[in-house]
Amino acid sequence: MKYLFIVQGEGRGHLTQAIALEGILRNSGHEVVEILVGKSNSRQLPEFFNRQIHAPVRRFESPNFLPTASNKRNNLTRSIAYNITKIPTYLQSMRFIRERIRESEADVVINFYELLTGLTYMLYRISVPQICIGHQYLFLHKDCRLPRKDKGSLMLLQLFTRLTCLGAQKKLALSFRAMDDDNGKHIRVVPPLLRKEVMLEEATQGDYIHGYMVNSGFSENVCRWHAAHPETPLRFFRDKNNNMPVMKVDDTLSFYQLDDVEFLRQMSGCRAYASTAGFESVCEAMYLGKPILMVPAHIEQDCNALDAASNGAGIISDDFNLDRLIEFSREYKPNPAFRTWVESAPYIIRYAIEPDMFTQNASDHMYMVEEYM
Repeated sequence: MKYLFIVQGEGRGHLTQAIALEGILRNSGHEVVEILVGKSNSRQLPEFFNRQIHAPVRRFESPNFLPTASNKRNNLTRSIAYNITKIPTYLQSMRFIRERIRESEADVVINFYELLTGLTYMLYRISVPQICIGHQYLFLHKDCRLPRKDKGSLMLLQLFTRLTCLGAQKKLALSFRAMDDDNGKHIRVVPPLLRKEVMLEEATQGDYIHGYMVNSGFSENVCRWHAAHPETPLRFFRDKNNNMPVMKVDDTLSFYQLDDVEFLRQMSGCRAYASTAGFESVCEAMYLGKPILMVPAHIEQDCNALDAASNGAGIISDDFNLDRLIEFSREYKPNPAFRTWVESAPYIIRYAIEPDMFTQNASDHMYMVEEYM
């Protein structure tokens, strides 16, 4: 079968999921004919993606979130206003998506949470089956526990999520744990899609705190903590690092340009992990048995953090208060059931997306999921 991927380019999670799924499909004898990745002025396609992906990659302009003035949390009002001005550009992108689906002769489109994919299916009535995959579809699940703060932002997040999956035959919700499917909303709960490199890493216990931040405004927060605790080694990754692979502040604080080989190497050997609660990196830390401090940068990450914390992965904070992380790490115990759940992903997800499985009874899928519950 021929698959076309359409990937939201924000952050690194959807990109690493695309790498993992391409590997699963190739190993099953299928072909990923092309990958379309959303872009904007604030996004850079990480080099690791170009290095590890096999299918040809094309870019298109797509909506993105803009940060607040402090460059920490995302500013929803500003983001909506900005993206409204870009509507003519996005209409052009939707025509591009329609043409690529047609010219690629794909049998199935896999949508990694890209808004314009859902809108393209709505506008052009595309007949090629679409499958949406992402942890965000869990936020629509009837049994999902959501944060009780900022209800307006939560409603917008759920609306955005519904728009991404317009015209989809299936929604695969990546989850920290096995759950019943929500058949009424066509949501199947599946394990996280981690790349094979993560599962090949051998975790060791180092003395440094590893970290990742999407918005660079959190760097000041980290530097303030470091000034009060210079004895604790800190190694933080961020998307923008002034084009420098490593920015060494002093002997115990360094900022790294995002590079997935180095990121995983540092993750596997750290004492603990501090993050802005992106789903993918939290899953990687959980798999490698690392205690986590989660500092959400927007409502989606608030949901991720609550779910991860409820599964014993870590603690939630409004800032990078690494004192709390160090204290938590002393009593933290990894969850072996999570590793088993993640390692079931190739079988469960392949079963869920292969075209000859479209008409399979949902109870067959749940039989497999229950083996890992």
